[in-house]
Amino acid sequence: MKKAPLFFGCMILMTCFSSWNAQAQKSEYKLAKTIQLTNDGGWDYLTVDEVNQKLFVSHSSQVNVVDLKTGEQIAVIPSTEGVHGIAIANDLNKAFISCGKDSSVTVVDLNTFKLIAKVTGTGKNPDAILYDPFSKKVFTFNGRSSNSTVIDAVTSKIIATIPLTGKPEFSQADGKGKIYVNIEDKSTIAIINSVTMKVEKEWSITPGEEPSGLALDNVNHRLFSVCGNKIMTISDAIAGKVITTVPIGDGCDGVAFDPATKRIFASNGEGKMTVVQQVNADQYKVVENFPTQQGARTITVNKTTHHIYLPTAELLPGEGRRQSKPNTFKVLDIEPVK
Repeated sequence: MKKAPLFFGCMILMTCFSSWNAQAQKSEYKLAKTIQLTNDGGWDYLTVDEVNQKLFVSHSSQVNVVDLKTGEQIAVIPSTEGVHGIAIANDLNKAFISCGKDSSVTVVDLNTFKLIAKVTGTGKNPDAILYDPFSKKVFTFNGRSSNSTVIDAVTSKIIATIPLTGKPEFSQADGKGKIYVNIEDKSTIAIINSVTMKVEKEWSITPGEEPSGLALDNVNHRLFSVCGNKIMTISDAIAGKVITTVPIGDGCDGVAFDPATKRIFASNGEGKMTVVQQVNADQYKVVENFPTQQGARTITVNKTTHHIYLPTAELLPGEGRRQSKPNTFKVLDIEPVK
């Protein structure tokens, strides 16, 4: 009789293990590989060049370039102090890189990765950056001066500064002259007309607070804002109002939308990726929370291969934004299970 508790305890553990194992097996995604990259320090956004199948990864004072066909680093773009984001202009064969520390934009050739121009004098701490092919303009979103610097993408000259109501975060373009940007400290989304270079509209995304990453479904005109209070708000980009919300994880700084699968991916710095399925324009459900790694807070999706990329590193103990261990920077390459 004394063995009974042990027996039943073992049975319970086996049941739990089976349940956990079944849940793990049900995942629709898997870690395809990790891509080790050079240099130490912090990181922010990363961007896929869909035409050339290259991945540009911001990393401290440089940009690492990966050939996605081989998964190997093929180039380093240096002297991008405090780099935040990379905007790809395939029609001009250029990449525009926002450099927060010296308030500048580095322009490089998409094939050789060599310097074309250095644009100085943007607003303070240019963070997110966007190329709008409709107007052939580049927009930097400047965190410390609450404005957007507009650059002529052909001449690499600054042509305007657009005042904003607060601290801008990530942005999206609809390809028809509308630029959408999250305003983090106001918990709003602003619409900029890329032709007139003026703010046309702004609306609250309550109950979302402190939005950072932003993605766009340009068919259904839906915007996905990931927020500091662990929710994703879905807004009607035309009506300018919140439609619904879904829960995500903590420490999220990025979101990506795959138009082919109708899925939205939120990168939570706590160490998981929330996968959300679009049922229709107004209905959304969480499919799973895929385990990633602590620090993997930004994200991009390859719309050609449907692979998902998140940069991170092994983190040292501490509170808040933790330092990374030397020589541990990498990109997680996640792919759908076929």
